[in-house]
Amino acid sequence: MTDSRRDAPNYKAELIGVFGHPVAENPTVVMHEAAFAALGLNWRYLTIEVMPEDLEAAMNGLRAFNMRGINLTIPHKVAVLQYLDEVKPDAALMGAVNTVVRVGDKLVGENTDGKGFMTALTRDAAVDPKGKRVVVLGAGGAARSITVELALAGATHITVANRSPERGRELVELLNARTPTKADFEVWSGSYAVAAGTDILVNATSIGLFPNVDDCPDVDFETVGKGMVVCDVIHTPMTPFLAEAKRHGAQILDGLGMLVYQGAIGFKLWTGLDAPDKVMYDALARAFGLA
Repeated sequence: MTDSRRDAPNYKAELIGVFGHPVAENPTVVMHEAAFAALGLNWRYLTIEVMPEDLEAAMNGLRAFNMRGINLTIPHKVAVLQYLDEVKPDAALMGAVNTVVRVGDKLVGENTDGKGFMTALTRDAAVDPKGKRVVVLGAGGAARSITVELALAGATHITVANRSPERGRELVELLNARTPTKADFEVWSGSYAVAAGTDILVNATSIGLFPNVDDCPDVDFETVGKGMVVCDVIHTPMTPFLAEAKRHGAQILDGLGMLVYQGAIGFKLWTGLDAPDKVMYDALARAFGLA
């Protein structure tokens, strides 16, 4: 006797997405939906506005809907830790999670931001951070993941510049205690002067994020010059920060590659399949009018 259910249609889509506030301008859905289509997967990526006070309810909703996972963006990358069953060691070290994977009944926290940044830095900019001196603007979730990955990759010295001393010093203490690098903190007040001998400068703040795309971190660009690699985590191509750095002779790296590569890592964590990262990149390039 044959099982009549074997050929029954399956209309159930697997769900993932992103929780954030604000989140309407987040383009992650574009690359993931393109990847699902390319591999013939009946998966959907949902862009969901979640206010900070509603994060616990949203995480309970993730469980109730049997979602396969979620991305976290501003302002939830740190707050989400308390709602997870497990946090991977590198994400625990960073103190921030941007990707949650459902494993059975457990929600497991991962961080792909720093890994995506490192892939973009080494693959697209052809820069090995080993032995380099780095300045990172900001001390939030993105800065934490990027500085930890840079430290573990052999960056000799990392300076964290942040307007909030408490948050900046906390990150520096973590780097000095838990990684091989030497780190220090500088209060970012007024126009920030980049120290001579800096090899890599990273804007890891949200300055320049949509809708404030004309905003630029307050940096003394006369201290930015040839031989320096200047990176921006903002995924908008050619931010004012990068444009000014390029005008002063620096090599620049935008946040688009980081966005794609961190998304590709998350894609594999959720689906178990290698991500079609070129498809993902091309979809975002079209969305930004670059192709």
